[in-house]
Amino acid sequence: MRDQGVRMETGEQLIPPGGRRGPRFKIMCPPSVSPLTGSREAAFTYAITAAGVAHAITAACSQGNLSHCGCDREKQGYYNQEEGWKWGGCSADIKYGIDFSRRFVDAREIKKNARRLMNLHNNEAGRKVLEERMKLECKCHGVSGSCTTKTCWTTLPKFREIGYILKDKYNKAVHVEVVRASRLRQPTFLKVKKSQGYRKPMDTDLVYIERSPNYCEEDATTGSVGTQGRLCNRTSPHTDGCDLMCCGRGYNTHQYTKVWQCNCKFQWCCFVKCNTCSERTEVFTCK
Repeated sequence: MRDQGVRMETGEQLIPPGGRRGPRFKIMCPPSVSPLTGSREAAFTYAITAAGVAHAITAACSQGNLSHCGCDREKQGYYNQEEGWKWGGCSADIKYGIDFSRRFVDAREIKKNARRLMNLHNNEAGRKVLEERMKLECKCHGVSGSCTTKTCWTTLPKFREIGYILKDKYNKAVHVEVVRASRLRQPTFLKVKKSQGYRKPMDTDLVYIERSPNYCEEDATTGSVGTQGRLCNRTSPHTDGCDLMCCGRGYNTHQYTKVWQCNCKFQWCCFVKCNTCSERTEVFTCK
């Protein structure tokens, strides 16, 4: 089930950072293989991993796929007389999913350094975004379709929605620096870099401590695979366009012909006769 959470998170990873020039990540397990630098890309990776695990576990509990959890018992039987509804159905136990994510994803953060503070903050930010986007669904009860009373329950949002929100937070990630204890000089908390006083980032901010490396070139030390060979859009003026994606190096044009059987008709008796269709296609990759 833990693997399922990470696989689900990895699939949605195709959304952010979108068509940007930035790195391509393959998250096969919790962030042990995420970027080596404390960049905004690392911030996004940690946040969406933590949220993905919490989402998958919560969904599995609601579906009865795990023996040690189920529906949220705290949301059963309560009646809100003022608003005329009561808890019913199977509310998603998001608290259990978040607690599991904390114990599983945060477990590797054992070093007392700035990167640990950054990773834990981004993990929690991802989970917080998920928790804040929980939805309330209701069903009406009454004579002739009236809504005399309502039965309500909480449901998970689509994980793609969480991906889009984290993408936006990735674009607005906050540069932070560590504040150390005066005696032991150990990292104590993070504050917004170049801010007056000790202003801390918001709970749902993604934070980074190092600027992103140059993702145009391959660099094993930073985890960048470069953009050479990346597919690009020759006519796009956006970040997926060849001009930006290829970092000014130009692009290669690949032409190929796709051939398939088409306009097939059954002939009596008894065979199928088809025409051969073809289409000329071009794709572009960065030099």
